[in-house]
Amino acid sequence: MTTHLHSAAGSHPDLDSARLTEALFTERPEGADAHGIWRKAISAGLFRHRGNAGTEERWQLSYDRLHALNDELLCPEALVQDPRALAALHEWTAVVDGATATVAGIHYNLFLGSLLDDRLSPPRDLRAFTSLARTGTFLCTERAHGNDAAALETWARYDRQREEFVLHTPNEGAQKYMPNTSEAGGPKSAVVAARLLADGQDQGVFLFLVPLSDEHGTLPGVTVTVLPERVGSPVDHCTTSFDQVRLPRTALIQGEHGRLLPDGSFTSTVGSARKRFLHAIARVTVGKLCMSASAVGGSRAALAIAVRYAYTRHISGPAAGQRVPLAAHRSHHSRLLERVATAYAMTFLHRMVTERWMTHRPGERAESERLVALAKGWITWQAREIMIESRERCGARALFPVNGLAEYPANADGAITAEGDNLAIWCKAAAEMIFGHTRASQPPKATGHESLNDPDFLRRCITTAEHYWHTSARQDLRRGEPGDALARWNNASAAALNLAEAYTVGQAADAFATALTRTTDPHPRTALNDLYVLFLLNQVQSHSGLLLAEGALSAEQIRALPQAQHALTARLAPCLPTLAEAFSIPEEHLATLPMLTTP
Repeated sequence: MTTHLHSAAGSHPDLDSARLTEALFTERPEGADAHGIWRKAISAGLFRHRGNAGTEERWQLSYDRLHALNDELLCPEALVQDPRALAALHEWTAVVDGATATVAGIHYNLFLGSLLDDRLSPPRDLRAFTSLARTGTFLCTERAHGNDAAALETWARYDRQREEFVLHTPNEGAQKYMPNTSEAGGPKSAVVAARLLADGQDQGVFLFLVPLSDEHGTLPGVTVTVLPERVGSPVDHCTTSFDQVRLPRTALIQGEHGRLLPDGSFTSTVGSARKRFLHAIARVTVGKLCMSASAVGGSRAALAIAVRYAYTRHISGPAAGQRVPLAAHRSHHSRLLERVATAYAMTFLHRMVTERWMTHRPGERAESERLVALAKGWITWQAREIMIESRERCGARALFPVNGLAEYPANADGAITAEGDNLAIWCKAAAEMIFGHTRASQPPKATGHESLNDPDFLRRCITTAEHYWHTSARQDLRRGEPGDALARWNNASAAALNLAEAYTVGQAADAFATALTRTTDPHPRTALNDLYVLFLLNQVQSHSGLLLAEGALSAEQIRALPQAQHALTARLAPCLPTLAEAFSIPEEHLATLPMLTTP
């Protein structure tokens, strides 16, 4: 591709996108294959963009695509038990259809994963679910209970005489909200979260396997009402309620958090009802990894489209009769370069967090869960910003769904809310960090002689911000009203959330630095280092006032930040097409987007 951008001194003329792709997608020796299978799958004709298709047609299409993905699997159970593979599935399906990513995540992770995690019940025959003769869904959230799902009201009362449960929705607020339970996709079963009532006692929220429909429609006692169409890739969201639906005793999904013995007595090794609930929905943590992966994949796709459009779309140049690509303008390509740098950082952070989740020891579980939550919040928020910027850089044509960009921001909005609303999970993580996380050591003050191209120096600036907000959060919490937990948290919440952000940005920077150490070829390594420094400069710029006050940057260094960003942008600008090409978005997808192929 001709860039129409002049190469600055020190640019990267020998940069190869394939080497960058390898850095992005090879997480371990078999890592590239984990991505390759799904990239190949979404290259098939069934996955071509159909922006003009109707809502119900697209509902069905998402399930047809789910079947095609399932056909690629030798063993669906192996996919379910491998968070890295599940995340890769989401990264690539989100490129072409957010709805397919959604129904795949629900079926494999939340539904099948919950069943496979049950080690105490008699073995279940899962062949109908692994073959997709029946699609699985997950019913937890209720109309009146979202982030406070531990207080949900649907109940399952154990009938000891008949050895059955009676599942019931007691009021409108207890209707299950937004599960994909319509007739689209054929017969369905669900894992349903409900309060276990046994011998007159409420044992807390547990999961139950519940058939919802067959080839003739919903089963007796099950009521499904389709919700109004929402923004983003269309999913068959519904409300679902139960009227005295009887289930066998084996419907209960058991674990160390609770077990119903053959005589009907209940045992648990987990003390509180809230902890039992969190144990029951443990699959939500892997769900956060999957939501993050969808956001990463969608961000890369949005940028790939926007960058290509920047070289496809020509406008009047400064001389009469001259035509230049949009990308010739610094005001255009600099914004895309900044977002490309962030997308690389998001990708590397996701790789690191996934690996840490998969390898954590029992005593590290709480910290690993917190890191997954923090990464999910930061990645999905960054994804929305990237997708909006990408849409804007493509002008009015990108507002039309047929051109493939319009749905991405709304899909990011869905990820921001799904598997725990971002602000809620960040508040929980930030509160834990105030005294449950080791405070970073305060770096030395700046001498003023440090180079703004030194990534180690820039990383220390981020540590300074983290240290400042951690100290402030502790002080603010102590200043809160004694005996009023909510007032104390309200007093500390702003600083604590800033701490969460600074820490997560630092983790993204460290993941980027680790990826650099694994890149041995000097050409991609040099370009990646420049991109890494650009990412750090953008983060430092956003905290420059605080960093000046804390002595982490001198006044002259603050003044020099824009020029350092400018110089890096000039050096990287000719590489922009290559950096985006490394995202490896299938040409089969890009070629179907009219604004990339027609004037």
